[in-house]
Amino acid sequence: MALQFAVERFYATEANLLDERRFEEWLDLLADDVRYRIPMAQNVSFSDMSSEYLDDDLAVHWLDEGKETLTHRVRQIRTGVHWAEEPLSRTSHLVTNVLLEDGVTSDDIEIRVKSHILSYRQRLADQEDVLVGRRHDTLRRTGSGWSISERTIYINQTVYLGSSFSHFI
Repeated sequence: MALQFAVERFYATEANLLDERRFEEWLDLLADDVRYRIPMAQNVSFSDMSSEYLDDDLAVHWLDEGKETLTHRVRQIRTGVHWAEEPLSRTSHLVTNVLLEDGVTSDDIEIRVKSHILSYRQRLADQEDVLVGRRHDTLRRTGSGWSISERTIYINQTVYLGSSFSHFI
């Protein structure tokens, strides 16, 4: 129960950092070797559900980034001339249905966690994006708490209807 609570608190902290636009602090939650990706979905027949998401290493993803490119994105946003984030978006991130992999113990250095997310973004007068999906994370224990070493976000859209992927999910 304590481990479950710690992971849920970590996710709440992460969501608040993003919603408060404290992106540099959010980057501190990511491991240096993080892989952060959003594979594309495709409509498939019931008998072929295993290929619904294009998530092998050679597939095209909405995003497939490491810490260096995520850091670059934050620096770009902070310039004030990033067209897709000037002015900055207002966001709300909700994380729910947090499930730790079976057999995880409080002594494990890395744990696998599944969760569901809702990411709401609004900017200017009429740009609104809502993303719903699920996440598969690997969290790594560090001296200061948890860090995200791997995140795959499966959004429930085959066609992204938003104006850009400039905000962090």
